[in-house]
Amino acid sequence: MTRWEYFTTPLIIHNTTAILNNWGEQGWELVQVVTGPEGGLVAYFKRPKEDA
Repeated sequence: MTRWEYFTTPLIIHNTTAILNNWGEQGWELVQVVTGPEGGLVAYFKRPKEDA
């Protein structure tokens, strides 16, 4: 069974592509972008968890 780890980060509108590419290069897959509680965008990522 695949085990997952998750990560969230705010997205800065003028730098969205760089932020997404940075996390993608580290193996994170974008799952969803939602409006945060204070109006900004928040990105949710996941990747398979490495065995300890």
